[in-house]
Formats: sequence, structure tokens, C-alpha cells
Amino acid sequence: MGPHEHGRPVVLIVEDELLLRIDAAEMIEAAGFAVVEAANADQAIEVLEARRDITVIFTDIQMPGSMDGLKLARAVRGRWPPIKIIATSGRLHVGEMDLPEGGRFLPKPYGHAEVARVLREVTIGA
Repeated sequence: MGPHEHGRPVVLIVEDELLLRIDAAEMIEAAGFAVVEAANADQAIEVLEARRDITVIFTDIQMPGSMDGLKLARAVRGRWPPIKIIATSGRLHVGEMDLPEGGRFLPKPYGHAEVARVLREVTIGA
């Protein structure tokens, strides 16, 4: 695959809560993006190592495992600099300074329009 799956940018959703991951996937697909899912940072790294078409990582911040979403964001920026980063949390509020350069924070609960707008902003700047 090239940089887009069937002409659509590919978003890697990293969310440990299944129902939230499913909901995010439906929102992101409805916004016109292709979706790949991971339940934690370790799975996300495996996906990123196996695929070269991921455009955006949409990650929860508070996750169990070897890395939380902020550590994952820094790892992604270090290893895959072109990938855009959107971090989300319902408990923590982080500033843009807490994320790698260009990273965005989206507080939970988020709506369909909000997700679509932020994804468009980071992928096409509109």
C-alpha cells in the first residue's frame, strides 16, 4: 500500500477500551479516513513497524502497558516523524507543549464533527 489506503489517509487508533475504540473507528471512517486499530502502545508500535501507510495516530493518553499515550506520541515522533499525532483523554488535560511538535489534544468526550475537523486540520491543513 502507498501512503493512502484506497485513496484515504490511514488513521491508527490506539485505545484500550474496546467500546471507545469502536466508536472512534466509526467516527473516523465516517469522516472519510481508513482505520487501523490497536489496544495499546505495544500493538501500535507493531502496526507502525509493519505498515508504511499510517498518516495519523489517534491515541488515548491513559493506557496500561509499557507506554502511555504521551510516551507513545514521543516514540512515534522520534521514529516516524511524518506521522501526525492526536492525543485524547477524559481525565487528563494536556497542553500542546506536552505533546511532540505539531501534536494536538482532543478532550473526551469528543463529537463526530470535532474529530473530523481535527483530522482534516492535521492531514490537509484545512
